[in-house]
Amino acid sequence: MKMYILVKQGVPDNLVPVITAHASLACFRKFEQNENMQTWINGIFKKVVCVVSETEFKNAQKEADNIVLTESALDNQEVCLAFVPREEYPKMFKFFRMWTPQDTLKNE
Repeated sequence: MKMYILVKQGVPDNLVPVITAHASLACFRKFEQNENMQTWINGIFKKVVCVVSETEFKNAQKEADNIVLTESALDNQEVCLAFVPREEYPKMFKFFRMWTPQDTLKNE
């Protein structure tokens, strides 16, 4: 069982860790009484963070049991979706790309 967190393409890398942390917590708070959420929170908290296009974001938003997050540093744009953990997700989720930071650390 895992929670998918989808971040829109173009969100600056330095904001993604905080946005996804907030997404996980906001999803838990909104769906705390959901049976799948209870199973997940009382087990291993698997999370998958993916980067998605605007179209993918809008299509995923149609799926049940999600929460949309906005970012004040980006003019309150919608930047992230978090989904109640489940065993199976719709097929489209298999095609989302895992998020990885694009900037490498420079001059450490």
